[in-house]
Amino acid sequence: MNKLSLIIKREYLAKVRNKSFVIMTFLSPILMVGMILLIAYLTKVNDSQKRIIAVINESDYFSTDFNSTERTSYVFLKDLSLQAAKDSTLSLGLSGLLHIPDHSDLHEVAQNSYFYSKEAPSNIVIDPLEDIFEERLRQRKLIDIGVSTEEFTTISDRYEIKIATFSGEQNLKGINEMKAFIGGGFGYLIMMFIIIYGGFVMRSVIEEKTSRIIEVIISSVKPFQLMLGKIIGTSLAGITQFAIWIISASLLMFGVFLVFGIDLTGLSDQSVIASNPISSMSPLPATTNTMQLYAIEFLQIPWFMLISLFIVYFILGYLIYSSIYAAIGAAVDNETDTQQFIFPIILPLMLAIYVGFFSVFSNPNGPIAVAFSLFPLTSPIVMLMRLPGGIGEGGVPLWQVIVSILFLIVTFIGIVWLAAKIYRVGILMYGKKPTYRELYKWLKY
Repeated sequence: MNKLSLIIKREYLAKVRNKSFVIMTFLSPILMVGMILLIAYLTKVNDSQKRIIAVINESDYFSTDFNSTERTSYVFLKDLSLQAAKDSTLSLGLSGLLHIPDHSDLHEVAQNSYFYSKEAPSNIVIDPLEDIFEERLRQRKLIDIGVSTEEFTTISDRYEIKIATFSGEQNLKGINEMKAFIGGGFGYLIMMFIIIYGGFVMRSVIEEKTSRIIEVIISSVKPFQLMLGKIIGTSLAGITQFAIWIISASLLMFGVFLVFGIDLTGLSDQSVIASNPISSMSPLPATTNTMQLYAIEFLQIPWFMLISLFIVYFILGYLIYSSIYAAIGAAVDNETDTQQFIFPIILPLMLAIYVGFFSVFSNPNGPIAVAFSLFPLTSPIVMLMRLPGGIGEGGVPLWQVIVSILFLIVTFIGIVWLAAKIYRVGILMYGKKPTYRELYKWLKY
């Protein structure tokens, strides 16, 4: 045990004292927040570009339907042929030309209308135009069955249903998606940690093996102790880095709340949401805006449970995959030879991210989401996508969390046992790239 602790200490200090480790530990949260702000800014700049659409209306309809907005302006062309209107639109560099032909029937007008553009238009351009045509066609159908224009105005109002829990707490749209994204973010962190720090273990083994230092080390340390020490030491370095990221992210989140003017003192006031029973449906205070409500929902996520289980799944998931990485490092002589073994390792992680997002978003308690959250090679990611909804009623059943953790522990023990066999043989093998068949033989030694 004393030798194991020395190896763990050596690997841990070697990682945390590395200059690149220190720089990226403190720089990564700033870079992530900066990237998000940059994307938001670029999106805003891109959407702020005003689109100008030329309209040539030859019919008796739609004379008052095309009204300019902040993002779209309409230029009406008159006394021009269709070809002349196309040429004018191109020469002026407009977004496109909407041609509404002359027909007596509205349906024929709509069916024969065309939007001309230099390139295929985006949905941002087409959707508002289609909405105008749909609204007018709907109005015509209602008038044909005896509904007057005034009556149509009264029945065309949009409606948004109020949503709440059975206990009377008001809900907001998009909360489940927000929780899934938060869980997906934790899962993505686990995947990146496994890839990055698992690669550290693999490269460390390859470096010591190629420099022949490993021959001196194993003269006093068992191969299994050496492998386990490298895995645990690197894992502790990763947890240290993550803890610093959590603190930095919390401070940055506090700054974001202040920038957006969210009243932090009001976030703990549960009367805003919890005491709003369905029976009374009392309106929310005027000072409570949508951002405030979402901030309250954000803070009501069981963060302590989520972060605690994140650490559990991170450690177990990392131990499983890093054991495989250590075995690969022992089996090869250079990083080039690892390519044939890396993809089968990364595949379950990629599958967990993509399948997890699709399944958890649509049905977090469905059979696919449950199966992938129990399967040991994908559960550290998929289960974390489900956990922001809580444990118990309305969230993840407690038995599923317990079973997934037990599966991870059993899988870790089994993979470490198998990886140790490969590590013990491969760590002294030089000058030959092993095949999958040879690795299978090593497992029998």
